[in-house]
Amino acid sequence: MKKDKAIRCYLCDKELDKIATALNKKLIGKNIARYYCLSCLANYLDVTEEDLLAKAEEFKSQGCKLFQVG
Repeated sequence: MKKDKAIRCYLCDKELDKIATALNKKLIGKNIARYYCLSCLANYLDVTEEDLLAKAEEFKSQGCKLFQVG
């Protein structure tokens, strides 16, 4: 039985949740090697964490499969 390894932030080593992982894939690229937590991603993109969360909700409402629960 294979257990998925947790994805951790490249900069601060914080474990990423599903939303942060999905935002990284959507905004940076699906085949990225370095992931960022929400805070580090906001700094990297020069936006606020609230901006990222709003964008995640927008992607979810558009039906983006990266943001679907389950």
